[in-house]
Amino acid sequence: MYELYIANKNYSSWSLRPWVLLRELQIPFVEHLVPFSDQAAWDAYKRITPNSKVPCLIDGEDVIWDSLAIVEYVAERHRQAWPADRTARAWARCAAAEMHSGFQELRNRCSMTCGQTVKLHEFPPALERDVARINALWVEGLQRFKGPFLAGNTFTAVDAFFAPVVFRARSYGLPLDPPAADYAARMLNLPSMRDWYTAGIAEQFRDSHHDEDIRQMGTITEDVRALV
Repeated sequence: MYELYIANKNYSSWSLRPWVLLRELQIPFVEHLVPFSDQAAWDAYKRITPNSKVPCLIDGEDVIWDSLAIVEYVAERHRQAWPADRTARAWARCAAAEMHSGFQELRNRCSMTCGQTVKLHEFPPALERDVARINALWVEGLQRFKGPFLAGNTFTAVDAFFAPVVFRARSYGLPLDPPAADYAARMLNLPSMRDWYTAGIAEQFRDSHHDEDIRQMGTITEDVRALV
């Protein structure tokens, strides 16, 4: 059985991608959570993965790190990870790769936090461009492949890659066009996404680096995380 190493669910956008894909495709796996605040756990984890980052998938003697590599590894055994249609699959791979390597302003200004609502101090042009591009991608996929997911009627890897953006859109009130907003609402209502959110806000781990980034970028208007 696969073993998936992840970090805090409130913060770790990279961890969410393979986790939600495995859950939505009903592929069994064992979850190992390595809290950002637990140095001893990270020291042990560094002996497992070459890059010392999450996520990491273990399959017997195979060690697969980086969310994109993990998804492709899973897709070799579980073809439903990508759309069956060649055109939809090509588009989905392009969109996922763009998410994996781009949208730097969104990442820097809107650090993932499932349990907080944040009013940004400013919404600069670079962030506007990132959000506009996400809107365009989502609307294109939904209209071109007829939904309800980005590349057709089933959840695939491209939806997993944008799952962290769905949480960011809610936390930071990012402006979405109606089709994109409807898609985000559907994603948030998936059992896997609800489970991730519930676990994230129940965590009593706090990462000072992430929390400070969030405070620098905006005013926290609501915090539903567990009290510590």
